[in-house]
Amino acid sequence: MPPNDDIADLRARAWVGDAVLALYAREWILAREDIKPADRSEEFIRMTANDFLGCVGEPTKVEAGIGDIYRNEGLQAAFAYIEQTLLPLYLKQRNNRR
Repeated sequence: MPPNDDIADLRARAWVGDAVLALYAREWILAREDIKPADRSEEFIRMTANDFLGCVGEPTKVEAGIGDIYRNEGLQAAFAYIEQTLLPLYLKQRNNRR
């Protein structure tokens, strides 16, 4: 098991990544005309949930990776990563739910 400092660092990076993912998800949802205002909360929850992130990897590590990109390369790079890595899988799952 890693030392507590490593876990604390991972969680701190994930906390930042979670915020970046939340901002991306909210902007993406607001830009979609096919998502009714009443459905926005549910869409947001699905798009940012650990169940969804777990399809890509361990959720805390996925969020930490987003946080690392944000800190090292900026918001647009983090958004581009989300768009290239997470969004296609999310859209596939979303289409399967319909």
